[in-house]
Amino acid sequence: MFYFLQTDFAKKVTDVNSAGSYFPVGLQILFAVGLIVLLIVVTHLLGPKRKTTDKLQNFASGIESHGDARQPMAIKYFLVAILFVLFDVEVIFFYPYAVNFKALGWSGFWAVLLFVSFFLCGFIYIIKKGALKWED
Repeated sequence: MFYFLQTDFAKKVTDVNSAGSYFPVGLQILFAVGLIVLLIVVTHLLGPKRKTTDKLQNFASGIESHGDARQPMAIKYFLVAILFVLFDVEVIFFYPYAVNFKALGWSGFWAVLLFVSFFLCGFIYIIKKGALKWED
């Protein structure tokens, strides 16, 4: 009898990899897509359909729009944004070290010290190039 229970359990483990085990996921996706389509159709059918010139204008937080949207913009804004994202993502890598610093030991300490030195070299390079100067 114990042998029978073992083989029955082995069958259940292999049944997890069958296509039938994905049925609940497929049903949930089908339900979600159906609900989205239903809500879009219902709001389209029941919603108001009065198109006036005021409603067809672009909304800009109550501020009158003027000028062309294609005005040149200083590259400094984009540069600072890209540098912020770059250094922000690098700082995220400190979290796993902070959580596991005891388990990593001295080899982890030297690896993080090397990472920080590369991090600082990049930051010093950016400062020397004048990427963060706004006086220009």
